[in-house]
Amino acid sequence: MLFKRAVATCICPRIPSRLSRLRHTKPPSQYAVQRSCSSHATTKPPPIPPADHRQLGVQQELFTTSVYSPGSPILLPNGARIFNRLVEFLRRQYARYGFDEVITPTIYKKALWKKSGHLENYSDDMFTVTSTSPSRSDAAKDSEEDEYGLKPMNCPGHCLIFASHLRSYRDLPIRYADFSPLHRNEISGALSGLTRVRRFHQDDGHIFCRPSQIEEEIRKTLDFVRVVYSTFKLGPYRLTLSTRPADHYIGAPEEWETAEGALKRALDVSGQDWTINEGDGAFYGPKIDIVLRDSDGKEHQTATIQLDFQLPKRFDLGYVAPAPEYERRGETTTDPDALNETGLVTPVLIHRAVLGSVERLMALLIEHYNGAWPFWLNPRQSRMFLWAGKARRTRR
Repeated sequence: MLFKRAVATCICPRIPSRLSRLRHTKPPSQYAVQRSCSSHATTKPPPIPPADHRQLGVQQELFTTSVYSPGSPILLPNGARIFNRLVEFLRRQYARYGFDEVITPTIYKKALWKKSGHLENYSDDMFTVTSTSPSRSDAAKDSEEDEYGLKPMNCPGHCLIFASHLRSYRDLPIRYADFSPLHRNEISGALSGLTRVRRFHQDDGHIFCRPSQIEEEIRKTLDFVRVVYSTFKLGPYRLTLSTRPADHYIGAPEEWETAEGALKRALDVSGQDWTINEGDGAFYGPKIDIVLRDSDGKEHQTATIQLDFQLPKRFDLGYVAPAPEYERRGETTTDPDALNETGLVTPVLIHRAVLGSVERLMALLIEHYNGAWPFWLNPRQSRMFLWAGKARRTRR
């Protein structure tokens, strides 16, 4: 009997003389190191390509796209199940964090976007909607151009809700949440899967609060982010504070300093590391960005928390409070004369999104789990197999 030992590049000349003493060993694994008798060279296992949500989305029948609506993902039944479970999970958290869900229109007249400042600062990213039937035009009623804009965000609509009633300082904070679809006119060459789209759903939330409540609301929102991302086992993520731009900003520097100070204190209390991104704040206020690292090591800005002092002013929002001068500064007083005076105070608006775009987070989760979904998110939680094998009888 001839015994041979196979190797990578040659056959070793030595053959054991006593075959009876050979011990049985397990065969080498697929990526076991193989050695050459002559050079003892080693080979490394081939690198595993990073997960791609576009490929996995096709394999698992999660979504598709169409040339008739570029940048608007079509969620298939499996993808819709995951989407709905993400939304249901957030809705359960809304009860914990005091949010009330609202549903707002998809289109508004351009007069609203002019009032909010979006028409001036965001028009390139908006879609315009016009009527092709002159008989159905309502422009004559108020001499307004009969043009509408698809909403790119929900904040102006939520301001309309706040303005629909007279508010008291006792009512605040008021927290609205909205899953209405949003449309943003992304450049066609940048569209990609679920990460860069034109139609998407955002877990959009807006908090109308008193100046004295800013720090506490920021703290609760950061805790909201922590709970959600730990549930999905996403991370690590980092926090950045974007401060007042050098130019092209709205509001007094004193307001910016107050807002930035509140954000810094909330970040310190959170116990998480954070950095400052000088001059990268929005034109209306500073913000905290949550930057998430995906399974491939790339970073994505997902959640965001923004302070806005300007939009409430543009919509003439107000609430009734005693000692209004102290209230505007976020201070309290026991002076009876000051407390006997009441007046309107402009609320502070906090924009917040925990998931960001739900579609984008779906893409990150697809790649994070590499298609191996946890049970509660799995679109196929059970399967039935029919076994038609012959029964075997045993005798003792």
